[in-house]
Amino acid sequence: MGIGFQVNCEARSAQLNHRLTRARLFFTNTQPVAQRRGDLCVRAARVAGVEIPNNKRTETALTYVYGVGPTTAKAIMSATGLENKRVRELSEEELTTLREEVEKYQIEGDLRRFITMNIKRLKEIQCHRGKMHIRNLPVRGQRTKTNARTRKGKVKTVAGKKK
Repeated sequence: MGIGFQVNCEARSAQLNHRLTRARLFFTNTQPVAQRRGDLCVRAARVAGVEIPNNKRTETALTYVYGVGPTTAKAIMSATGLENKRVRELSEEELTTLREEVEKYQIEGDLRRFITMNIKRLKEIQCHRGKMHIRNLPVRGQRTKTNARTRKGKVKTVAGKKK
């Protein structure tokens, strides 16, 4: 009984090792981690100072840039006339045209600065929206008696009135 068990275990471990080896070969051969261009190894393309993922389609990858949503990404793709293929499959010329088109929009640092300046202006002129920003309360007319926990933070319990 002991010898048969030992042989069975060895056969099973050999079978598992074979499966693992096949799986490793499959995954290393079919899923490219990086793309070679000359001597450089490119892992992700840079558009507007942001590394967009290589393995996603171009339209989806563009949404990784702050200020570019699905609608803007579609508009950029139609303006450039590019095919919606994976980023790793794009040539240098296609990436250049994509970068030039994206630069036409207000994105990343410029957009963040623009939004910050708008909020600062609202605070300076002391309008209702500005005061709500100052007090860290919801700005767009939501109720604040209850809820609004995202802006207000954790509940600060106040002692109740005694009878």
